[in-house]
Amino acid sequence: MASNKALVPEAKEALERFKMEAASEVGVTLNQGYNGDLTSRQAGSIGGQMVKKMVEKYENDIKTK
Repeated sequence: MASNKALVPEAKEALERFKMEAASEVGVTLNQGYNGDLTSRQAGSIGGQMVKKMVEKYENDIKTK
C-alpha cells in the first residue's frame, strides 16, 4: 500500500527548500502552499531537476570515498 507519509518528518522543510531551489533553476515560480496550477511540463521540469541534482550528489559522494 502506497503512502505519502514522510519517513523522516523533520526533513519536510529541507525538501521544500530543495524543491524551491530546483524550481528556480528551471525558471518555474512556485508559491508557498498550493501549486496545482502548474502544467505537467513545469512540474516535470522541477522533479527532473531534483533527480538530476540528487544523482550528481550521489556520484560526487562515491568519487570521494
